[in-house]
Amino acid sequence: MDIKYVAKNYKISDKFKDVLEKKLGKMERYFNKDVDVKVVCTEQNERCKLELTINSAGLYLRSEVESDNMYNNIDTALPKLEKQIVKSTKKYKNKFAEKVSYDAFEFIDEEPKAEKHKVVKTKIFDLEPISVEDAEAFMDAVGHNFYVFLNGETGEISVLYRRNDGELGLIEARK
Repeated sequence: MDIKYVAKNYKISDKFKDVLEKKLGKMERYFNKDVDVKVVCTEQNERCKLELTINSAGLYLRSEVESDNMYNNIDTALPKLEKQIVKSTKKYKNKFAEKVSYDAFEFIDEEPKAEKHKVVKTKIFDLEPISVEDAEAFMDAVGHNFYVFLNGETGEISVLYRRNDGELGLIEARK
């Protein structure tokens, strides 16, 4: 397991790394390929935010938690990740270990129920090339937090979205 740390206004101690690595190490049994973990620790206004992103063979799992204590965040984030892992092992067997024992979980008490969702609405629309600025205006006009458009600069389909911090994010699709 390759773990990379990013700190934003937070000092990551060796003790914190040891605790997190020990607990993350318990999850290695779920994976049969190399696992990359990105850990982002942020402190702002006396609140600590922990973001854990796991990449295993192109499948991304993510947990983001916030509290007044970074160590408490570990104990909150890992059960969320384990639930995602267990659900994903059923969906994407080839991405994870072939035989995962569910006799005992590390961070959750019972196996999460897989929810099946169906597509209840389909929208079809023609894409005209527009600028990112126009896409923002259209997104605000329809009252959504995202907008799919044909980027006039790149000629590719893009998604403009409003982030939790109020800023904008842009997803660009490439062939």
